[in-house]
Amino acid sequence: MDNWDEIRTAYHVARMGTVSGAAEVLGVHHATVIRHVDALEGRLGVKLFQRHPRGYTATEAGRDLLQVAQATDDQFAQLVSRLKGHGDGVEGELAVTSLDTMADLLTPLLIDFQAEHPEVVVRLLTGTRLFRLEYGEAHVAIRAGRAPDQPDNVVQPLCQLQFALVAARSYIARRGRPDGIDSFGEHIFVVSDDLESRAPFYKWLREQVPVETLAFRAHGERNQRDAVLMGAGLGFLPLHEAQTRDDVEIVHGPLSEWEVPIWVLTHVDLHRTAKVQAFLKVLKERAKTWC
Repeated sequence: MDNWDEIRTAYHVARMGTVSGAAEVLGVHHATVIRHVDALEGRLGVKLFQRHPRGYTATEAGRDLLQVAQATDDQFAQLVSRLKGHGDGVEGELAVTSLDTMADLLTPLLIDFQAEHPEVVVRLLTGTRLFRLEYGEAHVAIRAGRAPDQPDNVVQPLCQLQFALVAARSYIARRGRPDGIDSFGEHIFVVSDDLESRAPFYKWLREQVPVETLAFRAHGERNQRDAVLMGAGLGFLPLHEAQTRDDVEIVHGPLSEWEVPIWVLTHVDLHRTAKVQAFLKVLKERAKTWC
């Protein structure tokens, strides 16, 4: 791509909104920025920016081009991250992706790991998005459920995460404590917004209670957890969290049929790197206390 420097310059002008801002990010003189933008517009035969006293605003044609530029710049950044991952030292970026329910376990682990390896930049990625190891979006993935079967990943069992059915003390004060499964129909439950969720504890619950009791439905594990803690209804928490909080009571379980298998994944190209191996060693040791 002969004119990539010009496209990248235009991308940063659009991102920063000014020539001076783009020049500072790129580490070049502002005249170089202007020359690149003018040359690119001349080559393409379209105006990419509207100039005004406050700076530059991308035109419709500029926004189309810059979407591609941003994607390309992101891919280059991911490539650099993966290449750095091949180093011999425990340094550089370490991106770990996980389900929300394990964030409270991973955060102190990552803090301790970074204290031991201060050259490491930690990124903890949680939520519903599935970060892809094959594109360098993460170095280590912690996933739940059935064993992942991507051919380019090294998949190892980490632990069996236990869950308990709990009620916040604020809920109990308002609605009372359930007196066994037979009384569940008199209560409200916090569940996944996807009523067909394959989580084993939700499958169990659907078999025990009328659907109208599943009255608080939330998308995302963190939202479900927060609703339970705020007293919206009975709900499920990981056992390690339920046992350490003084604002909830365990009302049922844990049951073996509610357990969720947890897996740790690494890409085959990065699995043997010093950084990844150092983190896996600490992760596996710490996981012995989680499940």
